[in-house]
Amino acid sequence: MSKAANDVVISGVGIVTCQGVGKEAHIALLSAESTPKAIVETEKFKPYPVHPLPEIDWSQQIAKRGDQRQMENWQRIGVFAAGLALDDAGFKDNIEACGTMDMIVAAGGGERDINVDTLIVDEGLKRNDRELLLNEKLTTELRPTLFLAQLSNLLAGNISIVHKVTGSSRTFMGEEASGVSAVETAFWRIRSGESTHALVGGAFAAERPDMILLTEAIGAHTRGEWAPLWSRSDLEGGGMITGSAGAFLVLESRKHAEERGAHIYATISAVEGDRGNRAAGNFEVRLERLLKPAADLSPESTAIFSGSTGMHEIAAREKAVLEHQLPGAAIRGFGGVSGHTIEAQFPLGLALAALAIDAKAKVPPFDAAHEAPMKAGTKAAVVTTVGHQRGEGVAVLSAEA
Repeated sequence: MSKAANDVVISGVGIVTCQGVGKEAHIALLSAESTPKAIVETEKFKPYPVHPLPEIDWSQQIAKRGDQRQMENWQRIGVFAAGLALDDAGFKDNIEACGTMDMIVAAGGGERDINVDTLIVDEGLKRNDRELLLNEKLTTELRPTLFLAQLSNLLAGNISIVHKVTGSSRTFMGEEASGVSAVETAFWRIRSGESTHALVGGAFAAERPDMILLTEAIGAHTRGEWAPLWSRSDLEGGGMITGSAGAFLVLESRKHAEERGAHIYATISAVEGDRGNRAAGNFEVRLERLLKPAADLSPESTAIFSGSTGMHEIAAREKAVLEHQLPGAAIRGFGGVSGHTIEAQFPLGLALAALAIDAKAKVPPFDAAHEAPMKAGTKAAVVTTVGHQRGEGVAVLSAEA
């Protein structure tokens, strides 16, 4: 692959999943000699299995206790992962560089105070003046900092406050597709020369009853047992098992990264998202088109990091397209070991792909019954995400040499 000054490269990786904190834990995951162990919480939200957060010392990236207290876990995870990425890229203490850095975040609808929600529902069973009740409780029960924490763009705001990333900022909402839009926007801003460096990513807190309710309301969440991602058709429920995670990346132009001597994990050669009706073969046609930039990759050394939800029908349809379009490449349904992370899923797939390429890892099967071993170390990767209701995205990454 020829190199150009405005190639988009990954120079920083910040990642937190149930598998551990930081890149070392995930390099170990990607380099393991056998299928990694699932880390699943099965009792706390029974009957719904969830991939939980690992133990985290928040003060490693969020020094002030006051900053930690005014965030809920969704924001803590995101701010923490963003700090890891900035540290990894060598930008953490560079005020000038952070001051000109773009920040693009994929976010959900903020967070709720479950206790207040429950109080309002319980009181509403006893009173008929529910509009008055609602106003009373919202003005007396919500603390101001929590009210602000419910705003989607406060994740970006807290990253700015804690890590001094104060260049342009934008937040995308829209479930899995928001992660695709965030990465795609950063990619094209750098490729076009509008920007030289950007922080992009997202976070998801799965260990919340309201989040489980949202997925269960459409019959998406698995109930009862856990199984690897492609092996869930016999489980009760829809096939999705969510996970708490954060993933942020520092993207730079090649020129900007090389001039400061940065370590380059991988080059992103293509990113694109799309959406539309999935009936009558439309999904397959759309995904095949998105995968065209990966057509010439060597299958022996290519890993496909599928961000599949695990939902039965659409997961099977995605896997069939991947096997047809990229025969011989190693498909890895990473949501089986991390949990499905909604807005963070696409950045998480990119983080895993970058680490695998940099380590030249022979990524082990995450579902031994449905994934074949790799024949060689990873030199290129394809990252996909297929939204649980709508939206698809694909990125293609390659090694530096």
